[in-house]
Formats: sequence, C-alpha cells, structure tokens
Amino acid sequence: MAETSGILQKLSKGPVVGDGSVLLTLEKRGYCRAGAWTPEAVIKYPEAVRQLLREFVRAGADAIQAPCFNFTEGSWKTNKQNERKQQQYSVEKINQAACIMAKEVASEGGALVYASVGPVSSFVRGENEKETKQSFEKLLKLYLKHKVDYFVAEYFAHIEELEICVEVLKQGNLPVACTMRIGPTGDLNGVSVEECAVRMAKTGADIIGINCLYDPVVALKTMQRIKSAVDKAGLSPYLMCQPLGWMCPEVEHHKMGHLALHEFPFALDSRLVNRFEFGQFARKAFELGVQYIGGCCGTEPHHIRAIAQELQPERGINPPVNDMCPQLGFFADASLSNYKKKSDAEYWKTLVPGTGRMFGPPCVEIDEDCERV
Repeated sequence: MAETSGILQKLSKGPVVGDGSVLLTLEKRGYCRAGAWTPEAVIKYPEAVRQLLREFVRAGADAIQAPCFNFTEGSWKTNKQNERKQQQYSVEKINQAACIMAKEVASEGGALVYASVGPVSSFVRGENEKETKQSFEKLLKLYLKHKVDYFVAEYFAHIEELEICVEVLKQGNLPVACTMRIGPTGDLNGVSVEECAVRMAKTGADIIGINCLYDPVVALKTMQRIKSAVDKAGLSPYLMCQPLGWMCPEVEHHKMGHLALHEFPFALDSRLVNRFEFGQFARKAFELGVQYIGGCCGTEPHHIRAIAQELQPERGINPPVNDMCPQLGFFADASLSNYKKKSDAEYWKTLVPGTGRMFGPPCVEIDEDCERV
C-alpha cells in the first residue's frame, strides 16, 4: 500500500471526509453505558468497536478516531461507579487499546488515525487550569507513544479550556484540529461565536470548527459566522464541521443544544437526518469553505458515505462501499425500477420525509433546567 499522506496534505488537495458517532452508536449496539459514555468496550468488546471503525473507513472516511473520546483522568473520576471501574480499566490501558485498534483498522483502508481529546469534566474556569493542563499533558505523552497522525481537541464548551488543550497538544509537533460545541449563542460563558473563532485560530491550531449539539442546518449558520470572523481577522486555518445526525431546530439558541431535548438520549430516532440531507449539508459546507466534513453524535456510517459520495467529483475517488452500495443502487437505472421518478437523485434530495407519527409534533418544548452533561 502506498504511504498515506498526512491530514494537512490531504486538506491541501481537497475536501477531507471525517468519521461519525462512536460512543452513542456503540450504546445503540449494546457496547457503551449511557450517561457515563466511557469507552471501556475497546477492552471488553474490541471486535464490536473494530467493526464500527471499519464501517466508517468503508463508508469513505479519510480518518478515524482512536475511540477513547471523553477519557481523561478528570472525566474518569467524576462519579463513584467510574472510580470502581478504574481499578480494572485504567486511562492508560484504554487509550493504549484504542490507539492500537484504530491503527490496525486504518491500515486496512489507508486511513489516518487521530487522537480525540475532550474536555476535562472537572474543569472550572479560573480555578483549576493547572490540573487541567496536567491531564492533557498525560494524554499527549500516551498518544505520542502510539504514533497517532494528528490531534483533534473537540467538544469544548469553554474557549479558555480549549486554549489550554491546544497549547499542550502543539508540543507534540503534529497537526492539531480543535472544535467547540457551540451554536449561535457562543460558549457557555457567553463568549461570542466570532470571538471563539478568532481565539481558536490564534491558538495555532491548523484546523478549527465546531462539533456536536446542533443539527446540520444550525451548524452551517454557525460556520458561516466562524468563516466571516477569521477572514476579517486575516486568519486562514482550515475549517471543520461535524454536526449531529438528528434534526433539532428548537434548540438553535439553547446553549445545551440537543442535550436539552426531552428525547435525549434514548428517543431521538424519529429525528434522524436522512442520507440525502446529510449529503446536501456536505455540499453546502464545502461551498462555504469548510474542507474537513464529518459527523458527531447520531451520524452513522451511511451518513459518512453520503458525504463521500456527494463530494466524489472534488475528491476524485469513490468510497469503498460503492462496490455494493452506489448512491442510488438499482434505482439509478430507470428501466429496472417500477418507480422511475426514484431513479432521479433530485427526487430524493427534495423529498420531505414523514415521521410516521400521525399526531406527533414536529418540534417539542425544551428543558430549560436540563443538567449540564
């Protein structure tokens, strides 16, 4: 196999396809405990995690994560149950297993492996920056030991914590991406989208953007503001966007995003974004100037496939999954279909799907008092 080019080389040539949901998808499949969202399945059920990573690579992902997001000492020690499990599954053992597993799967399809570094649950703005920095430093040493290709600092709600994290990760002399879980209202402390964007770029991160909490429609609105802000500031990082795989327009201006929905986390299925909607999101994001496009919670391998298939003209390659699942399958041949209109991609792109619930509301009230997860 030819040597795989690095993430910055790939971005310089065109759009990069990211991966999708890991922990919430593993929970659906029976391999992650809801609420804790910790990845001990990499040790207890490694084949289940490998299978999900393989599906992302087969769908066309250029990079997959070492599946250990949300796993620092700070996040592991947030409740007594985790403290008991820590005796059996140390942070080091789980992160090591995740890195080795991801590299094995990535090598099968020429993909890259990134280390996903999330916020420390114990972070308190203005109080424990030193301890937070030390937690990130420990992860940096471990990830460098296992030779990941680059870092993604993601899901940060406080720009100050993200700045600490990127400062540490830059010491590893590998490319760094960073994303925040923000929508139109900015971070949890009220720092605006524009200020967050400029501060992210000024950390020296190579790639900046957003992930999680908001659907593709809201994410595009936020990315437009991010791009305008960095352009105005004369900064030019690559842009990255990884939204939810669910539609949740009613939380656009809620700082907790989909976490404020009564349906979270077990009853979001009816909100699923379909593959054509996700492909259209990818097209609009790319036209906006976003070059790293993937998904977060709720995005399944078929959503990642939709990105790769939609951006095939720019990328010049089809995802491996096309050997069995081209975009329209047999429906692409009108002569073989009993429903000729379904052989036209525009039919699917303009389709307004039903929910199947005759008296169900399109949106619901949000929980203003939801706990911060």
